[in-house]
Amino acid sequence: MRVGLTGGVASGKSTVSAMLAELGAIVIDADRLAREVVAKGTDGLTEVVAAFGPEVLTADGEMDRPAVGAIVFADEAKRRVLEGIIHPRVRARSAEIEATAGPDDLVVHDIPLLAETGGARVFDAVVVVDVPVEVQVERMLRDRGWTREDAESRIAAQATRADRLAIATHVIENTGTLEDLRQRVTEVFEELRAG
Repeated sequence: MRVGLTGGVASGKSTVSAMLAELGAIVIDADRLAREVVAKGTDGLTEVVAAFGPEVLTADGEMDRPAVGAIVFADEAKRRVLEGIIHPRVRARSAEIEATAGPDDLVVHDIPLLAETGGARVFDAVVVVDVPVEVQVERMLRDRGWTREDAESRIAAQATRADRLAIATHVIENTGTLEDLRQRVTEVFEELRAG
């Protein structure tokens, strides 16, 4: 079974992803792959530099993620350019990993921008980790040290909560304790395994 996992920034999606992996799912992490496809020496990074200029490189020749983030989250057209470089490469790498899964494996694609990219239809199920916007902002201020303006800008650049919920076949609400979350993740995992 192929499952898409998504959630807005600071929703706890990464925690849910880790819990699903502990339960035995094969997790394909799009964020990790997005970093890999623009790592130093890749054609992806070469294309990013061609699109945004050499100032998006660190002194070591790596992509300066905060600098690129500041550019693309402030300008939708530039964000789409970056997505056009990264997304096809991530999809290709995901397909390679998925090809190694067995017929009974639960393959979870951890995709932060699943609603934005319109990719939900290719999955057997879509799990959305959901929290109110106010909780997202609070977590970014507390856990990441962001300013309210940065947090709200990042949220505004993503799909709305309603857009994510509209593609969900399973919703994991993440406003309780870690134990509450673990229990709900286990329930959803079992439901997905049951088909």
